[in-house]
Amino acid sequence: MSRPLPRQLGRALAATLGLPALLLGTLAASAVTSAPAGPPASTPVSAAAAKAAKHAEMEEMCDPYRFRAATTIAAAAAAAAANGAAAKSATVDRFPARFDLPPGFQPEGIAIARGKAYFGSRANGDIYAADLRTGLGRVITPGPGTGSLGMKVDGKGRLFVAGGGGGNGRVIDTRTGAVLASYTFTTATPTFVNDVILGKGGAYFTDSRQPVIYQVPLGRNGKLPAQSAVRTIPLSGDYQHNPTMNNGNGISLTPDGRGLIIIQSATGFLFRVDPRTGVTRQVDLGGVLMTNGDGLLLRQDILYVVQNRLNKIAVLDLNRSGTSGRLVREITSPDFDVPTTAAFFGNRIYLPNARFTTPPTPTTPYWVTAVPR
Repeated sequence: MSRPLPRQLGRALAATLGLPALLLGTLAASAVTSAPAGPPASTPVSAAAAKAAKHAEMEEMCDPYRFRAATTIAAAAAAAAANGAAAKSATVDRFPARFDLPPGFQPEGIAIARGKAYFGSRANGDIYAADLRTGLGRVITPGPGTGSLGMKVDGKGRLFVAGGGGGNGRVIDTRTGAVLASYTFTTATPTFVNDVILGKGGAYFTDSRQPVIYQVPLGRNGKLPAQSAVRTIPLSGDYQHNPTMNNGNGISLTPDGRGLIIIQSATGFLFRVDPRTGVTRQVDLGGVLMTNGDGLLLRQDILYVVQNRLNKIAVLDLNRSGTSGRLVREITSPDFDVPTTAAFFGNRIYLPNARFTTPPTPTTPYWVTAVPR
């Protein structure tokens, strides 16, 4: 039986072990050259035994290389991930921690995607997009004349916007500014569609003046539905509606993604909501109130609650189902002037300052503040 050529042996081992062919070709050549010529012709050796001996010899030589290669690749991948995260944080730290919005804009909502922040105007509903690297921006779509409040952007670059006193919601293409869809949630008064969250069941909107949430169910691959598909889900259970006060405001998913969490600004209570039935359960925070609670922002099991007129963010550690939690710390900044909603980017939280305590004029200054999360 002819002996395999060194190059052929290297290629065979490379295919079997997943090692670089060049390295193994060298190893195979060395092994074949240094191996004994074989037993004398008078000592018969079976082909199977010779093959097994050669395989064992090559395994012994190659195992250290295989282990070192795997270890090196794993270490390089971990280092790359750590370096990438550190590089992103370092890059974000060079971005402005404060930038201006147009005078008289009256911001409320914020959403961030691909390095751009989107803001809605309470005054006329304009949508303004700003580059986080520079803080510079422009209006990408004019408003309908009623406010644009809370907003979220999805992976397709679509911005879902709560329509405030218009009792509606819109979906906007962030690349073109085109309005992709508009939904009327209610014609009843009073109404104030305040915030929105995206979940498995679609987009869910709060109404601060009605004891309901609205669902815009999304179809396959996120297809936007017709108006007839919109659901109104009455709230029941622990939630008690006060028609003279600001009720359901910010909205978030629970950490396990199976429920919703809303803040009732008038009471400072958080409620877990079953999105199928509307049944609510007050979140047990050990007696701590989220007074002046506004926008909600979730990262894993940590919920950030913007307390607008208190100029701070409460940081809560929730259980997976969102039925209980505890206050772990608060975030403040001397640059806050009634922040309302929040969005993550890198190691920062960005918030627009609505300045509710400052009478609005066409020249009133407004700005965005970024704080470490």
